[in-house]
Formats: sequence, structure tokens, C-alpha cells
Amino acid sequence: MPPKFRVLFVLFVLFVLFVPAFDTAHAADEIRLGMSTALSGPTAELGQEMQRGVLAGLERANRTGGVQGRRLRLLTLDDGYEPTRTAPNMRRLIEEEKVLAVVGNVGTPTAIASLPLAREHRTLLFAPFSGAGVLRREPPERYVINYRASYAEEIAAMVDALIGVGGLRPEEIAFFTQRDGYGDAGYVGGFAALKKHGLADEGTVLHVRYQRNTLAVENALADLLLAEPLPRAVIMVGAYAPCARFIRLARESGLEALFLNVSFVGSSALARELGGAVDGVLVTQVVPDPLDTSLPLVREYHADLRHSAPLATPNFISLEGYVAARILLRALERLEGPPGRETLIDALEGLGSFDLGLGRPLRLAPGEHQASRAVWPTRLAGARFVPFDWAGIGTLLPPAETAP
Repeated sequence: MPPKFRVLFVLFVLFVLFVPAFDTAHAADEIRLGMSTALSGPTAELGQEMQRGVLAGLERANRTGGVQGRRLRLLTLDDGYEPTRTAPNMRRLIEEEKVLAVVGNVGTPTAIASLPLAREHRTLLFAPFSGAGVLRREPPERYVINYRASYAEEIAAMVDALIGVGGLRPEEIAFFTQRDGYGDAGYVGGFAALKKHGLADEGTVLHVRYQRNTLAVENALADLLLAEPLPRAVIMVGAYAPCARFIRLARESGLEALFLNVSFVGSSALARELGGAVDGVLVTQVVPDPLDTSLPLVREYHADLRHSAPLATPNFISLEGYVAARILLRALERLEGPPGRETLIDALEGLGSFDLGLGRPLRLAPGEHQASRAVWPTRLAGARFVPFDWAGIGTLLPPAETAP
């Protein structure tokens, strides 16, 4: 063999021998987790806050040496809340970056795009920021484990309060939703809740919609304002910017209805968009008040957020990300030996009933892939959403005889 080719052959052998060894050593000293989320576009704040919360939880472990000596690393890719960008991100995270699990992805349409790849590669999709039913099949999918209450549970709490406490008839409740899987999930859950209160005909439910990643809500508002009678409550399943625009325009048009939003709206962003000048706006949350430091986990969240993001303000979304990270850490700490994609799922299912310090018990098991079913109502008061008791909902509703 000529000397030149002999040298190339030796280099090739060294590459084959040592590069895989380097990759193995690199993987052995860290646990890689992935996230595909909106870091740009009109819902960017949701993705940024979810990422911030997850990082705060992971860094808590890293400051004390990680898990079994392995540091935790979050690899985040931007999908702009567009499903067409999510699938390539998921493929890169799972196939190229070899992440142990995908954590905290934001959105229902993007979750729908993520599911086939999670199934194909048998990789856990953990605690997505979505309450959609597609993520909550019965019996549970092995590769999907949720933290939060579903949209159906959030909206059922709204409907129960509006009808059972506020005295509304089902026909006096309208829906404003995003035109995609997220909005559809909310509406389906809402209609099911109304049926339990005696609604017989879906045609009597006023349902108006807008296009995802736009602020084009005017047609939806026009359809609502033409309704007879006008709704006394509007359940909203959308993102913060279009929901805020819809509420402002509705108020300017004289509509006095109560507006109720599911948690995905992003209450901090919604409050900022509304400017504190609008009354009669509620948001259901899937975590407690992020300023309630009487709860042990919230105190820890504040301390860890100060370490990882000193300028950040505590909010519901980053607290949800933090809770997700803390549940994941609890499962990782139970593992014996190197963490694997299947053993992580087994560890999460083995948690059973546990107390994380949220004031409510959590539970995961082979037949239970949703840790929490709790819903906390909040009301806009000035510049932020504060805890609210459903018993007071009647005071927020316009009287039937004077509804515009």
C-alpha cells in the first residue's frame, strides 16, 4: 500500500475507534432533553416562559451535581408555533441529538405533529403545554405523559360555574376559538360540558373562529355581535394577542359579556395586552398562583428562578415548566444505572401518588398519564390575574334583561 494511502487508512481507523468512544463519553456525563417550542412569532412568550421554567428546574439539580453525576442539558429548537417546523425539529432532537425525552413542547397543532415521531422512535413526549384530548387517550399512550389538567377539564369548570353558580342557560354561552386542533379541542370539550347541563342541539351554540398566528378577529366578532340574543359569556380558546384584540373590540362595540380563557392564553401576556383597562376577564390556570409563597414548591420556584434567570418575573407558564422539570427529576432520581428512554417512562409510571408541594396531590401510574387534574380560576385585576372564587361569578355577568 502506498505511504499516502497507508496514512489515510490509519487516520480512518483512528476515527472509527475514537469518535464513537468520544460520543459515548460525552453522553455518559450528561442527560440530554429536547424541546420544540415557539421562540419567535406571536406566541413566542409562551415558549420562552415554558423554556425558562424547565431550565430553572433543571439547573436546581445541576447546582448540586446533576443526577447520578450527570448534568442535565436542554436543547431547544424554535418552531414558531407552526406544525410544519415542529416535525423536523423533533426528528433532529430524537435522531441526531439523541435526547432522552422531549419536554414542554408548546401547543396542540405542534403536539399533533410531534406525536408520530415520538411513537416511531419510542421517545417520551413529557408535559407538553397543551390540554388537548389527542394527548390524553384511554388507555394512555406509553410515550405521552402529561402534567396539566386538560382543556376539557378547564372548560367544564367554567361551564359548571356559569350555569350552576351564575344561573346562565347553555344557549347564553358562546365560543371564540383558534381555527386548528387547539381550538377544536377546546370546543369539543366545551360542547361536552354543555350537554351535561341539558344542551340538546349543537346548532344552538354560537361558535366563532380566527386563523392561527394572526390577529384577524374582526369577522368572528361581527358574527358574534349579530347573534340574537347576545351571549352573556364567551369561552375563549386562543392565544394572548388575538384574544386581547377580540376582547378590546368587543368592549368597544358595547358587548358586556364575561370573557373566560383557558390557561394556554398566557395570562401575563394577556394582561399586558389588555393594559389593565378591561374588566370581566377570567383565566383558568393549571398551576397555583406563582406569587403564593405559602406553597413549598412555589418558594423553591422563586429561589431557583432567581438563580437561573435573575431578571425574570414569576408567572403561571414558567411555573408550569418548573413543575414539569421537578416531576421529571423525581423520576430520574429513582433510576438505577444509566437513564434510558424506556426506563424513564417506567420510573414516571412508578411514582404513584406523590406530593410536590403544590397544595394538591399528584399521581402517575401505568394507567394514569396525567399527573394533575386541578384547575385554579383567576380574574384580571389591574395588571395581573389574581386568584378568584367561582362563587363570585354571578357578580361578573351582565343581567339577562340588560345584556346588550
